[in-house]
Amino acid sequence: MKKDKIIRFIKNLEMPTKRQYLLGFAFVVALLAIVRPFVTGESSDAVEDEQSSLTSLTSPKNRILSVPSYKDAFPDLQETQIVAANKWGVKPVKNREDAEARKKELVYVGESPYYHVDKLNSSIPYLVPRAAVLLQDIGQAFYDSLYMKGVPLNQLIVTSVLRTKDDVARLQRHNGNATDNSCHLYGTTFDICYNRYHAIGREVRNDTLKWVLSEVLRDIRQQNRAYIKYEVKQGCFHMTVR
Repeated sequence: MKKDKIIRFIKNLEMPTKRQYLLGFAFVVALLAIVRPFVTGESSDAVEDEQSSLTSLTSPKNRILSVPSYKDAFPDLQETQIVAANKWGVKPVKNREDAEARKKELVYVGESPYYHVDKLNSSIPYLVPRAAVLLQDIGQAFYDSLYMKGVPLNQLIVTSVLRTKDDVARLQRHNGNATDNSCHLYGTTFDICYNRYHAIGREVRNDTLKWVLSEVLRDIRQQNRAYIKYEVKQGCFHMTVR
C-alpha cells in the first residue's frame, strides 16, 4: 500500500528536467564522498578481499550465499514479462521524438546515487513511475546488502532502459533477443549487467558483486515485484516490473 502511494505521488509530480536530476545527483555524490570512509571501512580494519568476508562474518544473515542456480532463480521468459509490460506500461514508443512528447507518462532515470547508467546507444533513460521506483529500490537494497556484508560500495550498471520501435528494428540486425514486441517498448523493463560494476570505493571482484546482486534480485522476485530473466549471452538480468 505504501509503495502504491509513492507511485501515485510520483505520477502527480511534474516531469523533472535533466538538469534538476543532475544537480541532485551531484549533491548526493558529494555527500557519499564525505561519508564513504565510514561506510566502506577504508579507514578501519576492513576485510582485505571478498573471500575473507565469507569467513569473518559468523552470522548466516551476513554471509554471501548467492543463489543455487541463476537460471532456476530467474527463469521469467518474454511471454511472461510481456503480460506485465502491457499491464503497467505506456503505449509503445515509435521513436525519440515520440518519447520526448510522452514525458508526462515517464520518469527520467539517467542518474542516481544508487546506480550508474551506461552510455545508451539503443535505448533512452526513461521508465514508467512504477518501474523507476523498482530500479531505485534495487539499487538501494544492493547498497544495504554490501554494507551489511562488509563489501566496499559499488554501483549497479544499467545497460538498457526504454527502447523505441526504431531502436528495436536496429537491434534486430545483430541481436537475436530483440523482438518486435520487446518489453522495453513499454517503459516497464530494464537490464542490469552482472559482469561489470561502477566502483565508488575500492574495486571488488565481479563474481562477489554478482553473488550479492543475485540475493537482492531473488528477494525482489519473491516479493512479486518483478519478473526477472538471467541472460547468458547479454551478460545481464532482464527484468520487468510487476
